[in-house]
Amino acid sequence: ILMHVRKEERMINREDMLELTRRMTLSRTSITRIAGCYVDRDGEFEGSFNTNFLKLSSPERAKKLELAKTIPFSATNVNLKDYEFPDSVQKPGSMWQMLMAMKACGLKNDALMDTFYDMVMEHYHAASEYAIIVFHDCYDIPAKASDKERLWESEEVFEYLICAICPLVGEYEPGKPECGFLFPAYIDRCGDSGRIHVFQEDARRPHGEILDILGIGDGRSHTSLHEKSGRGLHG
Repeated sequence: ILMHVRKEERMINREDMLELTRRMTLSRTSITRIAGCYVDRDGEFEGSFNTNFLKLSSPERAKKLELAKTIPFSATNVNLKDYEFPDSVQKPGSMWQMLMAMKACGLKNDALMDTFYDMVMEHYHAASEYAIIVFHDCYDIPAKASDKERLWESEEVFEYLICAICPLVGEYEPGKPECGFLFPAYIDRCGDSGRIHVFQEDARRPHGEILDILGIGDGRSHTSLHEKSGRGLHG
């Protein structure tokens, strides 16, 4: 018997995800910014970065694009699943509000990013050192004619975040993501800020704690961000 089935559970359209990943190349990417932090074996903060994506070298951009692409390109509805943010967690002090604020500032608020890292680090279970990497992208969604051919005009802009949690395979060198998410969800070629796509590299042994961190798990984490203390909350 399946427990805790969500009434609003939806299937992700593979074509929606491929529309995003097709742009994740050096010549076509519209990713604006990348931010992240490194966490040591004991779960302690080891440093962070926050930079304009285009300021990275071409080889480094290519590496980071592969990490970002892993999340939407993964097997839809198996490794990448859609979840709803209940109304009860769409409120001030919630992780949902934090994600909305991170998206709105384009990752440029270092204090906000540090608080996000603190929230993940406190609850995430890792077997080794890892990195938390967040991408900000603004995708101009092209209009489509009735025959589904693309038109040049843009219908709207889909502004979104991709978060990849990656074990380190070398000194400050992130390996393939083991967990992550895409927010807001991309459904029927539109963003839906009431939903999120969550990635698990191992669908049979998922990091269930990421759902609690996001406030959408079965043992929901309702801790207010305003009650947290950390590097991002000095004074």
